Amino acid sequence: MNAPPEILFERVSKSFPRSDGGAAFEAVRELSFAIGRGELVAILGKTGCGKSTTFNLIAGLIRPSLGRVVVQSHDPYADFAWFRGKIGIVFQNDRLMPWRTAIENVALGLELNKMPAPQRLEIAAAWLARLGLSGHANDYPHALSGGMRQRVSIARAFAGKPDILLCDEPFSALDEHTGNALREEFRQLLRQTGATSIFITHSIEEALQLGERLMVFERPARIAFDATLRPDMGETEREVLRGRIRQVLSSQGSG
Repeated sequence: MNAPPEILFERVSKSFPRSDGGAAFEAVRELSFAIGRGELVAILGKTGCGKSTTFNLIAGLIRPSLGRVVVQSHDPYADFAWFRGKIGIVFQNDRLMPWRTAIENVALGLELNKMPAPQRLEIAAAWLARLGLSGHANDYPHALSGGMRQRVSIARAFAGKPDILLCDEPFSALDEHTGNALREEFRQLLRQTGATSIFITHSIEEALQLGERLMVFERPARIAFDATLRPDMGETEREVLRGRIRQVLSSQGSG
């Protein structure tokens, strides 16, 4: 028997009321997709196409206006507390606590889950070492570069061994060289841990580098294009795929 999807959207719509009392803003319209366990999915689209709203629906931060969101056979909004420790999040900005050292930031989720201090600090130290930061465990965020802070953020997300990792453009604030290096490390970590990953981006190259499946959204959030990237896909095929993605994005007008 086939396993149920790790993440399932069934005809999901989400609208937000406007402060001026005008017609509600529709961010997501009848969005349907299924993501299997262990999939690495890149969601690509222009600014305002509903990527972040979809992210928040998966994370259980908001509930759909219509339709159904199911994550690991649970409603992520109604059963929000059940997901503690099961979903890790990496944001565009590192969101480190400035009064905590690097190792204390990495251990935060484990601390919230009541793990004893010696055990959580051991796990945090191991993840810092894995991301090349073993010599900076006791540094505060202000003493770290942007790339180093984001490594701490990634270590924090992985430390709790989440089943699902949600990533909202975590490398967009970094310079090109640092971002490329960290993306490749991140992809290797995802493969090693087997976590299901949803990666939101507006960069075609980032989507191709990180995703094993790529979904292009149009506004309001609906799937305009869905493709699987084979491991043996050559550069010629990738260039054809780039062209197809550009064509889909250009047909949507300005972002």
